[in-house]
Amino acid sequence: MTDLAVRELPLFPLPDVVLFPQEVLPLHIFESRYRIMLRSVLESDSRFGVVRWDPLNKTMSDVGCCAEIIKCHTSEDGRSNIITMGQQRFRILEVIREAPFATAMVSWIEDEEVKNSDELNKLSDAVLTALGDVVSLTGKLRDSQTVLPEDLPDLPRELSFWIAAHLAGPVAKEQQYLLELNNTFDRLQREFEMLDHTRKQLAARSVLKETFPNVDKANN
Repeated sequence: MTDLAVRELPLFPLPDVVLFPQEVLPLHIFESRYRIMLRSVLESDSRFGVVRWDPLNKTMSDVGCCAEIIKCHTSEDGRSNIITMGQQRFRILEVIREAPFATAMVSWIEDEEVKNSDELNKLSDAVLTALGDVVSLTGKLRDSQTVLPEDLPDLPRELSFWIAAHLAGPVAKEQQYLLELNNTFDRLQREFEMLDHTRKQLAARSVLKETFPNVDKANN
């Protein structure tokens, strides 16, 4: 993408949803203000900003991810189903207007330049190993074969975004933290710590299951 450093962007706040670059996000557009936004976006460059809305604190995050519409179907009643793809991250500089839909001046965010590619690649390999162990142990505990997708990103930056986007559970706050980091190494390091912690927990549960195989059956 060859955008200017700063531009005006329509905003679509979503409760506890964090979009990452290259991730697919399907959306159902039904509110009148967002129907208007969709028409406006389709008439320009098919892009708008997805930002996390915190329903507990009633606040909108300062950092979001640009979504590009790659497919759109509008029904006779005016509702639309769209498929979007995450593009660049952005920081909100100033909200320009609130109605009929919010728009803001934003600046694009890029990760800092890698200073030590060898260390980054080593960390990336460690993260992949931890991820594979977590998936394998999870499958073992569930008595099912689980494998990683074949199209897993191999570049450290893209891998860090993929892992952040696929964290399990109610993790919107953690995902927002990872989205806002502008250092690939720091993002992968944080993800390694989470995966390693999960790996150790799953390994302990696996040992218990093997040692006491009838415990789960008795509980059921």
